[in-house]
Amino acid sequence: MNLFAEALAWLFSPERLEGQYALPVLLGQHLFYTVISVLIAAVIAVPAGWLIGHTGRGREVAVAISGAARAVPSFGLMVLLVLLLGVLRVPEAATITFVLLAIPSLLAGAYTGLEAIDRRVIDAARATGMTEWQIFWKVEVPLGLPLLVGGLRAATLQVIATVTIAAYVNLGGLGWPIIQGIPLRRFDQVLGGAILVAVLALLADMLLALAQRAAVPAGIRVATPHSPRAARRTARRAASAAASTT
Repeated sequence: MNLFAEALAWLFSPERLEGQYALPVLLGQHLFYTVISVLIAAVIAVPAGWLIGHTGRGREVAVAISGAARAVPSFGLMVLLVLLLGVLRVPEAATITFVLLAIPSLLAGAYTGLEAIDRRVIDAARATGMTEWQIFWKVEVPLGLPLLVGGLRAATLQVIATVTIAAYVNLGGLGWPIIQGIPLRRFDQVLGGAILVAVLALLADMLLALAQRAAVPAGIRVATPHSPRAARRTARRAASAAASTT
């Protein structure tokens, strides 16, 4: 309990707001690498996942790539990329590491979101005269969006946790108090840094959970979870309504 109190005292000390390693500066660095990495990963993974989910082709390759990417240790990969790219390319090496970490969850969220849609809903949309492009944008993407946001949620949390190791290669972030405090035996500082990372992850998870809930189409939201037939009827109505607007 004393250590926890000391960690809180360290966090709220006026010294934490001053200098090159002030907590706001470290937080900004942590968020910068997180946002940039997740955005780059989304640009790569989401279109590929949508293509796989829409066509039904390439799922085995996507699963294999995702599994391989998850198996690679992030810290080892980052150190390897730093050695390969050189010490002048440390930010790029770290960003590549975080992007590779975020891709599997985003890819899975994109293609499973489309694969989970009842095929009868797609058939109903085609029966109303919608083109394949209209089916994709007006039926598949809206219905698959909750699972995509779920993938974004998982990817973001993984990257937030992993950006902590960026301090090992002198890139700052909220991992810096942890990395610096361990050899100095400043356990109040180590716990304070860990608390900051945990709070940031919890806040991000809460916001993305709300976004995932908001991404559920209104017609699906009002259908009871114990009535799949009602959900399918609502989805078919949504497809018909989308067709009527074209």
